[in-house]
Amino acid sequence: MAIVELKNVSKIYQMDKVSVKAVDDVSFSIDQGSFCAISGPSGSGKSTLLNIIGLTDLPSAGSVIINNIDIYKGIDLSKTHRIPLSIDSKLTDFRRNLLGFVFQTFNLIPVLNVYENIVIPLHLGDSPALQSMNKAEQNKWVDYLIDTVGLTNWKKHKPSELSGGQRQRVAIARALVTKCPIILADEPTANLDSTNGDQILELMQKLNRELKTTFIFSTHDQKIVNMATQVIKIRDGKIFQQD
Repeated sequence: MAIVELKNVSKIYQMDKVSVKAVDDVSFSIDQGSFCAISGPSGSGKSTLLNIIGLTDLPSAGSVIINNIDIYKGIDLSKTHRIPLSIDSKLTDFRRNLLGFVFQTFNLIPVLNVYENIVIPLHLGDSPALQSMNKAEQNKWVDYLIDTVGLTNWKKHKPSELSGGQRQRVAIARALVTKCPIILADEPTANLDSTNGDQILELMQKLNRELKTTFIFSTHDQKIVNMATQVIKIRDGKIFQQD
């Protein structure tokens, strides 16, 4: 069953008087539980696609369907260049409930320790995951994630006291804490050495299998492509291969 579907999606950026088509009439679906790589060289449009799936970038045309919800149904995208205020709060809810994000720059809060960095998404808005758990269950869930990503002994450490690989493990646990079904990862190994990068990929693959979470990568890393259960290759804004 498809958890993400794009139909005839295009994205055009206006650069002064020049129109740049970053994504050109792209259609594909991603199965629930997939370990999917959107792969291509720099400037191919893969990050734009990830942003469109992540509901942080508005397509110029086409349909974005996530978890059977047609996100922009009824909106004339050809006349809309930024996310309308009328649906902005709805998109925030979609992101909070359906999507987790892992960035290559980690984006941890320096003054918070490992536990605090991981738990903070539960306290942003009315998190369904928080509402479904009492305090003891919440602590148990966060401790489970910390243990799963191998950071039990660093629970009270701050980001400055962690290696790059450990910081990325914190970011992965933070993305999972709201129990969202989809994790979007933009070049998650780009700022890691090969050993830490391999360990992070193995961890993500393990979580994909055990938690049935769908992982979607934007990447040019061939290791991620080789590990993926689904590969979408993009060049010059167009898909040229799907496996």
